[in-house]
Amino acid sequence: MITKYFLLALVYQLCFCDYVSAACGRPPGVNNANVMDGKRVYEPGEEVVYSCLRGYRGQGFSKLVCPKNGVWNRPKLRCEPRSCPVPKLVENGEMHATDFIYGKQVHYICNEGYILKGLNHSTCLHDGTWSDQQRSCEPVQCPPPIPPENGKVIFRNTDMSNTVPVFGDIIFYECKKGLALIGNETGFCQANSKWTNAPQCKEVKCGFPPKIVNGFMVFALKKVYNYRDLIDYGCIENYILDGSRGITCEKTGNWTDKPMCRAPCILPVKRARIFYNGEKLWIDDLPKKRVLHKERVAFYCLNKEHNCGYPVLTQCIDSKIEIPSCFEEPSGFTYQIRFRSLPSEITQC
Repeated sequence: MITKYFLLALVYQLCFCDYVSAACGRPPGVNNANVMDGKRVYEPGEEVVYSCLRGYRGQGFSKLVCPKNGVWNRPKLRCEPRSCPVPKLVENGEMHATDFIYGKQVHYICNEGYILKGLNHSTCLHDGTWSDQQRSCEPVQCPPPIPPENGKVIFRNTDMSNTVPVFGDIIFYECKKGLALIGNETGFCQANSKWTNAPQCKEVKCGFPPKIVNGFMVFALKKVYNYRDLIDYGCIENYILDGSRGITCEKTGNWTDKPMCRAPCILPVKRARIFYNGEKLWIDDLPKKRVLHKERVAFYCLNKEHNCGYPVLTQCIDSKIEIPSCFEEPSGFTYQIRFRSLPSEITQC
């Protein structure tokens, strides 16, 4: 028989257990999240709903239920910051960033010679967009260029004369006829809003033109030679002009390098068959046995192993010519009587 005291004890125990299990305290916190309609005490079975803060997205379950034992389970919700797309680049500038997520900033720097118009940074906002996207890198402007005295400025683009010059624009300088341009022939707008140093226009004279050996000057004698005056040269008969035909008075007051007259070569052989100017010749048929500077002549050599002939080229360089080492000058008898046995006349290799 169940006694009265046993029943009272059982009722007391049940009541005490129910009282303990009903007490759920504040729910555990979640980084970057709030508890909706949060309370200090929760009854068993009551739900707690988490909400990610603005700018964060939830991953996992956003609810917890107060258990009977009064101990909250670990929340299975993570609130990660929202990401923003890669921001647009700025022409003629650079972008610097560490991450493209909520709260982070990207910073902008313009290249040398350009100025930033707008804020130098953007922030990734809570809705996944960037703030302040209206910016640009505009080129530095220069004042109108000042021409040198007795000179003028020529714009690379004809329409530049009606616009404001900007960084990188190029101009050209020109002096009046007879004056030398001393300094930079071109100028450009720099990053510091200034033009490069302008040149000067000065009068320049050169001394009497130099003479050349075996040559002559083709001009009317003058007492004074000014900047850009031109003198032409020529060579005497059978001499070849080596270098520029003319020399010019430079802005330094000096003449450009003068040419030289190179001498012809006299072939140092008495008997030979040669190939010259596209045809075979007996050396006696070559006027004065002479070839001009830089001209080529072929002498015929003998391949003794195969008993055939072959031509070897040599070149005249300013009165000097080297006869091929394989060439053997024939005797007078062979040259006059047995000429058909010469390397030039037999079968060619």
